[in-house]
Amino acid sequence: MRKSITLYGLTFSLPLLVWQLLFFLFPLVFLIALSFWTVKNFRLQPDFDTANWVRMYGREVFWQAYFLTLALAASASVIASVLAFPCSYAIAFKFSETARRWSVFLMVIPFFTSYIVRVYSWQVFLSDNGIINAALAWVGLGPFGMLNTTFGTMIGYLTLSFPLVVLLQLFSLMFIDRTLIEAAHNLRCGRLRTVFEVVIPSAKVGLVIAALFCFILTFGDFVSPLYLGGGDPPTLSILITDTTKSGQQWPRAAVIALTMIATLLTVAFAAIGYAYRGRGR
Repeated sequence: MRKSITLYGLTFSLPLLVWQLLFFLFPLVFLIALSFWTVKNFRLQPDFDTANWVRMYGREVFWQAYFLTLALAASASVIASVLAFPCSYAIAFKFSETARRWSVFLMVIPFFTSYIVRVYSWQVFLSDNGIINAALAWVGLGPFGMLNTTFGTMIGYLTLSFPLVVLLQLFSLMFIDRTLIEAAHNLRCGRLRTVFEVVIPSAKVGLVIAALFCFILTFGDFVSPLYLGGGDPPTLSILITDTTKSGQQWPRAAVIALTMIATLLTVAFAAIGYAYRGRGR
């Protein structure tokens, strides 16, 4: 039966529609238009020229930055998901109700401080003369180069996304039907096998969405690759800033930004499709 559109429904949906138009659709349309503009004498001029797209897609440094950013974000999503699952599993199934509430509170606390402050604090730990290398020197190890490396970038990515991944996984695990786990145990299914054949499939949607959020956050991150990874080779976010500083080339930066948006939308739709595939069978 076809549902009629009511004034009541339109009233409550209007703020969401206005929000999407003002803060997503209109900026996206402007960004698309900007990518075809030209820069002459360091001034933007409205135009319809595909030279920016040809120039950026024809540069090797662009594709190096693209695949590096893609690999780093995908790696961070896998690492964060794997490390977060034991934490979220323990909180969901092993902790008491009081301990669970305190755990959630402690996971939220990192978001009270600026992400840049947390990244800067990691420089104190990861530098050649930092706290970690000083501790390793006591046992005759090191110093190890951790700052301005891929390892440093990954530490920053985990600092950004790990608490959120744990929380999203936790909320998914808490709503699993416990009778399924009891039935698995009654059928003499071991604990590890129960985790892989009952718990993880039941929490599939939440686990995939948690990894997706990690990918989205890290794919566009600028702070960690620059301050902990050294910025060389550059990621796409660093390449945007370098492009805008080079002759005010905002149209070329718009090409990079649109490529990032298209990639994120593709990954998001693919991840959501995979998460809900076969659901309800």
